[in-house]
Amino acid sequence: MMDADLERKLRELVDRQEIFQLLLRYARGLDRMDRDLIRSCYWDDAIDDHHGFIGDPDQFIDWAFDYNLTVSEVQHHGLSNHYCEINGDDASSETYYTFIGGNIEPPHLLSIGRYIDHFQRRDGVWKMANRVTVIEKNYELPEHAADAMIRAGDTSSGPLLPATRDRDDLSYHRPVMPRRPVAATAES
Repeated sequence: MMDADLERKLRELVDRQEIFQLLLRYARGLDRMDRDLIRSCYWDDAIDDHHGFIGDPDQFIDWAFDYNLTVSEVQHHGLSNHYCEINGDDASSETYYTFIGGNIEPPHLLSIGRYIDHFQRRDGVWKMANRVTVIEKNYELPEHAADAMIRAGDTSSGPLLPATRDRDDLSYHRPVMPRRPVAATAES
């Protein structure tokens, strides 16, 4: 039989993991433009204060997708430092992010900041109840010469597997199927 202290610690570890997985789903959903995945991270009555936007989850997703389709070709949300305080069915966290927006027209955007979140566990499920995004610094990034090769989609080892911002992206394929090596031809 497990003692109460160990059970409490295990519950806290599971809660922390579920909350961090929720944050990773959110970032993946934004980068792949997966509405259902993003929406699964919010309670219906949540408010997202996202610097240039304040509203409910569906309004936020519409706003983010409009930006993504009109300004950027690709984006990456990287999450790092994560501090979380859990108090019963409520949790508060601070999570550092690094956002890179590969814009349709350079310069590209590098943004660093933090997500300040309030999570609630309802019926055993953790979701965001409220979010405030704190942007700490934005930088402009120039175009890199190798981007032309990526856009062309062909290399000496064969065609590149395309990155897409939808469920056709390679990350949704199970199991993943890498390219096959290109056979070398003998010179005569």
